[in-house]
This record gives sequence, C-alpha cells and structure tokens, in this order.
Amino acid sequence: MANISPEAIAASRGRLGVPDDHICRSVGIIMDGNGRWAKQQGLSRSQGHRAGAKVVRKIVTEAAGLGLDALTLYSFSIENWARPAEEINVLMHLYADYLVAERPTVMANNIRLRHLGQRDGLPNMVLKELDESIRVSAENTGMYLCLALNYGSRAEMTDAVRRIARKAKEGKIDPEQINPSVISAHLDTCNVPDPDLIIRTSGEMRVSNFLLWQISYSEFYVTDVYWPDFSEQEFRKALIDFATRRRRFGGLNEASQ
Repeated sequence: MANISPEAIAASRGRLGVPDDHICRSVGIIMDGNGRWAKQQGLSRSQGHRAGAKVVRKIVTEAAGLGLDALTLYSFSIENWARPAEEINVLMHLYADYLVAERPTVMANNIRLRHLGQRDGLPNMVLKELDESIRVSAENTGMYLCLALNYGSRAEMTDAVRRIARKAKEGKIDPEQINPSVISAHLDTCNVPDPDLIIRTSGEMRVSNFLLWQISYSEFYVTDVYWPDFSEQEFRKALIDFATRRRRFGGLNEASQ
C-alpha cells in the first residue's frame, strides 16, 4: 500500500485553483454515452465500452490525487440486463479484466474498493475478482472507490428496509427509533459520504435510479461529452463549476435574505 503525500494532494488542489473548502468530498458519476460515441466513430458498441473502460483509470487517479473521500461510478444498472446478451457478455468480461488490471492502481493510490449493488446475477468470474480487489484494498485508508455494478437505488433501499425489518422483528431495533441515520447505515453506501456532486456525461437529464437516497442535496453537473471522451480536464471543469455554487440545504444564503 502506498500513500499519496499531503504535499502531492496540496499541489494537485493548487492546480485546480479553488479553495480547499469548496472542493467536493464525494463525487458520483453516471458514465453514459459509450454506445453513441462508438456509433459516431463507426465502431461497435463493444468497442465503445472498451474505450470507456480506459477512461476510468484516469478519473480514478485524478480523484484520488485531489484527496477526494469517495468516487462512485455507475457502471451497470439492474435495468441493463435488458440489453443484448452479446453486449452484456462483453461488459462482464471487461469488468473482470478491469478489476485485475487496476489492482496496482488501487493499491498505489491507497484506494478502498466497495461494491454497490446485488451479487445475484453477476458471473462468478466478476465476483471472484471483485471479492479479491475488495480484500486486498480493505486495509487502505484513502479514497473509497464505489463501483455500482448490478445496482439500482430502489432495490438498494428495498434491501435496506428488509434488513431493518428483520432486526425490528428480532427485537434488535425499536421501530420508534428508526431515523435517517439508521436507514443510511443499512444501505450499500454505509460509511461512505453522500455525493456532493453528481456528474452525468452525454447530456442526458435524468438520474436513472442512481443513489436516490444519497443525492438528496447533491449538486448536478451535466456535460454533452460522451464518457469515452471524458478527460481529467473535463472532470476538473465539473469540480470548478461546483466550487462556484452556494449550497443552502433548504435554507437561505445571504443574497436571498
């Protein structure tokens, strides 16, 4: 395990050019547009997914270098199982290959890997490499990298309700004491800070069943750039845009009073 030095993080943040207290702690990205990018290039959708996979390392490394607490990537939703079998097969092999290939990056950047989503339905080859990457990074202390794989927010919340209900039935939880903190503690994202910022590529204006509980007060940044063209510079543009906003969390800022 390697640690990114505070000096390196400070230098990276300095290049961003915004005050430290205006930098996101946690970012979620809906990585969209692989297929449309491929069509524009005269390539297959599978080639688009492969191009998109190459972008992940750059953005993960950039986020870790900036000292973010968490980066959550929406890579495969429960609804995506409706896609053609050939495309799904390519995606699952890409996930398994990615988890192996990026283990050195995870360890070099002191990253803790988390899986968000259901295990049922994922191929054994993916689960094997996912479990191994989670295991080897468990003692790391840096940024959480949360892969939302076979994920749907409604399913996540349904599973959380079931867990809470079972504990209530067993007398381990008083129903009258259930509050938002209790619910958060039973979600896949337990102990991971809620996203300050959600980025969606490809220009689509929807959340697509992503982190519905966790994004209650997230800011949104939508770019027309397709995911395979999303660069570190585009990522920084989103963070700089976030830094200009004044988050009120339901209250008033001074200009509104």
